[in-house]
Amino acid sequence: MHRPIRCIVRVNYPIEDDIVVATAEQQQVVSPNSQPGSDWVAVLLMGYGEVESYDDFANYNEQALNLLTAKFAPVPSWIYPPLAKLLAMFDLHEWNHQHGNFISPHNAIFERQRAGIEGHLQSKWGEKVQVFKAFNFCAPFLPAQVLAEIKTQGFDKLLIYPLLVVDSIFTSGIAVEQVNNALAQLTDSGQEHWVKGQRYIPSFYNEPDYINLLAQLVSEKIDRELAVAHLPSQTGIVLMNHGCPHKAKGFTSGITESQVLYDLVRERLIYKYPLISIGWLNHDTPLIEWTQPNVKLAAENLIQLGATAVVFMPIGFATENHETLLDVDHIVHALQHKHPEVMYVQMECVNDRPEFLRMAAEWANPQIEALLSENALAVNPQLAAGAFPGSAWERGHYHHHHHDRHHHHH
Repeated sequence: MHRPIRCIVRVNYPIEDDIVVATAEQQQVVSPNSQPGSDWVAVLLMGYGEVESYDDFANYNEQALNLLTAKFAPVPSWIYPPLAKLLAMFDLHEWNHQHGNFISPHNAIFERQRAGIEGHLQSKWGEKVQVFKAFNFCAPFLPAQVLAEIKTQGFDKLLIYPLLVVDSIFTSGIAVEQVNNALAQLTDSGQEHWVKGQRYIPSFYNEPDYINLLAQLVSEKIDRELAVAHLPSQTGIVLMNHGCPHKAKGFTSGITESQVLYDLVRERLIYKYPLISIGWLNHDTPLIEWTQPNVKLAAENLIQLGATAVVFMPIGFATENHETLLDVDHIVHALQHKHPEVMYVQMECVNDRPEFLRMAAEWANPQIEALLSENALAVNPQLAAGAFPGSAWERGHYHHHHHDRHHHHH
């Protein structure tokens, strides 16, 4: 039975009147004898976050609608608050009634990922590198709250690290959007920006170590649980990506990298297991065209081709969440009802597997090295275009017209 996950938090200090930043005790403590300075790096490890109290559903949904749905759906913003409350009723029914007080393990797994990655990085760099977690939608770990904490602790070098497999407007795109909004708010008037170094780690959809790990996990699972009763040609594999809308208002939707990820994992497995399909975990929203085949259709197609067992492996998700758990569970139950003679195996994400945490830390090392060796940035936000009279745009605009007049005169 799932137990509610509780964060141990402490209140640090107030910012902007009555907003309080609370952070996990084990995450944010800095040794009193070694305060951060110019050679200290804060790694901002970013994930979605999921609600741990059913009371938070409406707030979570409204934030997701504003940050995610607005990027692809033609829905006016005024409808978000009532729609968020309506969706919260469906969420409550699914999590509480259909799945017996389900509490998502996502946040707890993400904390273990953070701690494990930090352990590997500190074994190489010492305590001058610290890893802070931020969730797109969950206080008290919203990016603005965590960046305020990072600034207060004296860090001036920042590595932005969305722990998300595929780059899209719905993953790293909103992460960078939130970071930029927070950094704009955390600027000290009339002074140089406190961030003196900045680096970014994009998606890892094509990292060989990650691809090999996914293929290895699938092969080992089949060897343990299916090989004794099912031939390789009868063993279907659905490699699951997060579904993507085909149109995202010109933003990167994630389809291209997700497809490449699937192709790379398939290449590792196809010579032994010919029945492999991509499966997209879509959100069924009206009027929006989503990637196909969805996971259920992918499995049905494999069964039609003779699969007597089907393995569902999430490849586009690094951290377990309600989609990889509840959505896939719904799909498997529907398939069991329709094809009871078939064996179904639901696999986990890579989560906090030691080999994944090791490679995730390795991907950060070159950027940390760059931050520690680069000259410090000296950015004055007041010099940005439009921040004061006679801005760069105005000067260029004036020069353009002056040039035109001069040309016409001759």
